[in-house]
Amino acid sequence: MVTNSVVETLTLGERLGRLLAPGDFVALVGELGAGKTHFVQGVARGLGIDPAVPVTSPTYTLLHEYRGRIPLYHFDLYRLGGVDDILELGFVEYFYGDGACLVEWAERLGNELPPEQLTIFLTHRGDDARDIVFEPHGARYVELLERLLSATG
Repeated sequence: MVTNSVVETLTLGERLGRLLAPGDFVALVGELGAGKTHFVQGVARGLGIDPAVPVTSPTYTLLHEYRGRIPLYHFDLYRLGGVDDILELGFVEYFYGDGACLVEWAERLGNELPPEQLTIFLTHRGDDARDIVFEPHGARYVELLERLLSATG
């Protein structure tokens, strides 16, 4: 899939946010500037998070929590020192909890990455265009992706 503007990336994220359920895990993979945080901002809208609440990348804090239809746990693991850090901080408990987890730089989880999840690869194409590739892992995420794609036309 290709989005040609920030608005299109936000809209795609919003559509996914409307479909997410407690316990869902979305791994966001892409270089700096690939659009991961914009995508999460769209998901936050889809989850009904108050638009007055700024949704920003938790680069220095590793985790931001937002309250909407279900909780959104937004992780940014860019500064993660190693998988041991994630275990020590107890973040794995969030991965199977009452909200949806969106994890930027999820590949840094190594073996702690949940086996069932939706991986989204974002690639900067120039200007505001992004290539977005979805890779579902598990029946829940195949269904989720089918619903998302049918909703996007």
